[in-house]
Amino acid sequence: MATVSTSPPGAGGRTLGSLRKPLLGLLGVAAFLLAWQALPATGAVNAAHFPGAFETLARLAGEVRDLEFWRNVGRTLTAWAIGLALATALALVLGTIIGMVPFLRRATHTVVEFLRPIPSVALIPLAVLSYGISLQAALVIVVFASFWQVFVQVLYGVADVDAVASDTARSFGLPRSERLLRLVLPTALPYLMTGLRLAASVALILAVTAEMTIGNPGLGNRLMLNYSNGDQVGVFAIVIVTGLIGLVVNLIFGVVERRALFWHQSVRGEDPA
Repeated sequence: MATVSTSPPGAGGRTLGSLRKPLLGLLGVAAFLLAWQALPATGAVNAAHFPGAFETLARLAGEVRDLEFWRNVGRTLTAWAIGLALATALALVLGTIIGMVPFLRRATHTVVEFLRPIPSVALIPLAVLSYGISLQAALVIVVFASFWQVFVQVLYGVADVDAVASDTARSFGLPRSERLLRLVLPTALPYLMTGLRLAASVALILAVTAEMTIGNPGLGNRLMLNYSNGDQVGVFAIVIVTGLIGLVVNLIFGVVERRALFWHQSVRGEDPA
């Protein structure tokens, strides 16, 4: 008796297509690790200053079994999360208020353009003088850097509200609170999510940088201790950890963005393959 296939047409092709991207990603990672291992092994770089991939991964495997390692990860993520939350809340409130009032937008334009390009690391001496070696000093750096990523995007989003829709809502007598909830925020949400995704990466960078320069306990401080002790393998291991954390943060916020904007054309038009 002939066997009848119950699989829908094209199911095998879709399965192969869904596996293609992760397989190519794993292939790229393997090629990168082999190239990394080959550099010190062939003498292209000094192995004393540039350890191989296998040696670094072995050290990383040992680090993850150390409780102090996870404490440092938690300290870095605490500064990152608190700083990002504060920056997002401030940027959302101020960006919405300033963006909805043309007079305020014109009045603050020069100040914003002056403050936004200031490098966050330039504030480290001021933060240390004000708060000493503490979490608060690190938060000053993280909040300042992350704030502008969200604030500017919120300003653009509020300004992108359709003029005809705004005039229609006003003519129907909708109060300002209703216009904010039903018109302004839905329009600004894609901009907000973009700013939040950018701010998440910037906040992580500055959290590690603050620990490296201020001396707060965390991954950045551990990296500098390894460097001071001449432990190059430990330095590379911590660098890999920070990179992995950044990758996870980016993936998480990418998922959050797609879930929050499931109704938006930019997300609905994505190729699922």
